[in-house]
Amino acid sequence: MAKKGYWVGHINVTNPERYKDYIAANAGPLKKYGARFLVRNGACEVHGDALQGRRHVVIEFESYAIAKACYDSPEYQAAAKIRDEASTSDFVMIEGHED
Repeated sequence: MAKKGYWVGHINVTNPERYKDYIAANAGPLKKYGARFLVRNGACEVHGDALQGRRHVVIEFESYAIAKACYDSPEYQAAAKIRDEASTSDFVMIEGHED
């Protein structure tokens, strides 16, 4: 079985109304590729200054290849353009660990 894939993002929303458009636009591709939100903002404790005031998300996919396919898909890239208009972010796509 393939290791799971994850998107980890730390987002600084600069235009909340436009960011709502991004959330609506990313719903289709995330569903298509079987994404599952493990973390979607919520209560957190930040240690250090770099991530203060940001939204935090962790999204799980069945494999790293599927995570990459979703990110690279035309549907998600269209949503990403909206994201970039509404926010700045730090993002990593990472392969999970197997015990």
